[in-house]
Amino acid sequence: MSKPKVFEKPIGVKDYLPEAVAKLRAIEFRVLACMERWGYNQIITPTLEYYDTVGVASSTEDKKLFKLLDRKGKTLVLRSELTAPIARVASSLLKEVAFPLRLSYHSNVFRAIEEEAGRDSEFFQTGVELVGDASSEADAEVVALAIASLQAAGVDTFKIALGHVGFLNGLFQETLQGRTDAQQALKEHLLNRDYVGYREAIKSLALSPEVERELVGVLRLRGGDEICEQARMVSQDPIAQDAIRHLCEVWDVLKAYGVSEHVVIDLTMIGDFSYYTGMTFEGYAADLGFPVCSGGRYDNLLSQFGRPAPATGFALKTNRILEVIGKDAVEQPGRVLIAYDAEHREEALKLAKDKRKRGDVSVITQLVTEPASWTDRVVKREDGLLELYGALYKDIVTLVH
Repeated sequence: MSKPKVFEKPIGVKDYLPEAVAKLRAIEFRVLACMERWGYNQIITPTLEYYDTVGVASSTEDKKLFKLLDRKGKTLVLRSELTAPIARVASSLLKEVAFPLRLSYHSNVFRAIEEEAGRDSEFFQTGVELVGDASSEADAEVVALAIASLQAAGVDTFKIALGHVGFLNGLFQETLQGRTDAQQALKEHLLNRDYVGYREAIKSLALSPEVERELVGVLRLRGGDEICEQARMVSQDPIAQDAIRHLCEVWDVLKAYGVSEHVVIDLTMIGDFSYYTGMTFEGYAADLGFPVCSGGRYDNLLSQFGRPAPATGFALKTNRILEVIGKDAVEQPGRVLIAYDAEHREEALKLAKDKRKRGDVSVITQLVTEPASWTDRVVKREDGLLELYGALYKDIVTLVH
């Protein structure tokens, strides 16, 4: 194996230069402020967790976990998402705090997917968890907050696709009773948005024409609240019926929030069906094929940490949001350059200190030995900014006499 070159980075990780960092931080601060206004308090969990607790409870596939050993031989993992760590905290450090808990976070997460071209092994998530409330009101709250958070992040055009794992579970149980392998295969196709493979898999099952039409018809169950009534006619299974009832209640609450225009019901969307237990949703921005946020209900997770409770939440994929708004300029504080010679150093640095205290500008100080060599290079631009050696300044103060 060849030794890495001096400037080489591992596959799947990247450097963020100052302009990108400014945009990432702007997204982070605006979104966390939005979440705080909704009553969610920020939490920070460790980068490292035990594999046998948080690792096995995570929604991330085991093969995508970064694992390492501590000095005692115990297996650790780099956090791959924040939901499982927060479930651990809710069941331990916050076990005496009454439900519901409203918690927010912003952190980097790690997934060992470097073999997949174009995917990041380290990325950022900003999200919330609402723990201890099983109602449709709670599910609607996190969807409405996801919409508000996307808007706060600067994403103007997007749609939230809303689904429920119970609908497909009930439908498949009714139409493919006992055929667990077939059910699993159909779910995999829908999870991967492989609708051609889904149709072909149905044809290969040798079902009656009526059942085949019923299963293929699921692909058309996408739209507004009219889908609720259509879905009720598809399956009479109690699980499917209860799922539709819950989903339509969520829709009604979203209408009351005034955000239903951003939402479509999509009953082909199942999320991670081994993890989510109810409503699931994904947010898609215009001109970007990947979701910029995702979430849903996971009522079984906290029982793994000894405090059974229903829970729901979502995470914004901050890196992808950066791709959406990456061309937009971030408003930066005005920059002031204070140039001085050695004789006026004390006066210059005191002036810089006073200006920094005001907090409305960033101040750069520069010792100059030959004023004539640079003062003639200051160019005043049409926008009123001063340019010197490619850097832009709101003002240049010269303490050289």
